[in-house]
Amino acid sequence: MPTQTGPLAGVRVIELGQVLAGPFAGAIFADLGAEVLKIEREEGGDDGRRMGVAFHGEDSLIFQVFNRGKKSIVLDLKSPAGREQLHELAATADILLHNLRPGVTEALGIDGPAMCARHEKLIYCALSAFGSTGPERLRPGYEPLLQAYSGLSSINGGPDDPPIRMGASLCDQGTGMWAVIGALSLLHRRRETGRGGIIDVSLLETGLSWAASKIDALMNQNQPPQKHRSGHPDFVPYEAFDAADGPFLICVGNDRLFAKLCAALDRPGWLQDPRYAGNRARLQHREALVTELNQTLSAKPRAIWIAALEQAGVPCAPIHNLAEALEQEQVQALGMIQQVPGTDFTLTALPLSIDGVRPQIRRAAPKLGEAE
Repeated sequence: MPTQTGPLAGVRVIELGQVLAGPFAGAIFADLGAEVLKIEREEGGDDGRRMGVAFHGEDSLIFQVFNRGKKSIVLDLKSPAGREQLHELAATADILLHNLRPGVTEALGIDGPAMCARHEKLIYCALSAFGSTGPERLRPGYEPLLQAYSGLSSINGGPDDPPIRMGASLCDQGTGMWAVIGALSLLHRRRETGRGGIIDVSLLETGLSWAASKIDALMNQNQPPQKHRSGHPDFVPYEAFDAADGPFLICVGNDRLFAKLCAALDRPGWLQDPRYAGNRARLQHREALVTELNQTLSAKPRAIWIAALEQAGVPCAPIHNLAEALEQEQVQALGMIQQVPGTDFTLTALPLSIDGVRPQIRRAAPKLGEAE
């Protein structure tokens, strides 16, 4: 195992993670330099190992993505001996995180209150589907179910589209991120108090937080969310348009940018039109302006329009697929795609740099029971 480096070097994390939310939190800790001990059952380990076709040995690619840089320890937590081994590890750990099925940790006597009573410095992170309180707290759940339940999928897509799952696992990965943020907050507090504590996060709470601006508009202004595909409810024009050879986005976030847009498109008359005189007027006449823009922009290739708009200082971008995005010089300059040491494959690194250096993926995901 490579020597621990990074801002969290010296921090020990125990992960009882399955598939995604818990393992993603563990992967963040590992990339930042913490020692992450992944506790797995003997019969096959984490279900994520078999989530898709075999990729690296017998394990899936998704397992590699969310378990890089960790060690694997096999324990039978249903046995007294296995639980005692967990306690021995917890006595040396800073953080314990899990996303086990609701009720399991309580049944095993390794829930937050029990663990923190025995290990007062331990920071305990419980990741669940529906949250730690309420009538649904014991329900299990997966990403699409919680996108649906939280209302997230209802605000995705266009006006005539049915509810659509967002392509990324926003609830799972977001919950992992909140767990890390909470744990680091308690790690800081522990310096003053000498005590750990319990962090509760869930996919439902994460989904609700991502929809906060829509929820707050509904609650405070009685304004149900409107779906605009690529558009924005508070700015016009601020959406995708079809050029002669492909789609691209224009984002006009204020009236100064609208003036620059009119100049770049050679449409000075729009500035004199009272329907488009300010953003609030444009909101009232969205359909008319978008129709005129579509007619104008469909006449030339998007590269010509993008060049003109960029020269004028109007935010815009082509709509890429993933392969096109990865080909961009800017994406390549960021260095987010990293070679995994000792392998022939790459993974996407953390989206942050510290003192100008992106945390490095230290090693591939462990084989079951690979603790070194």
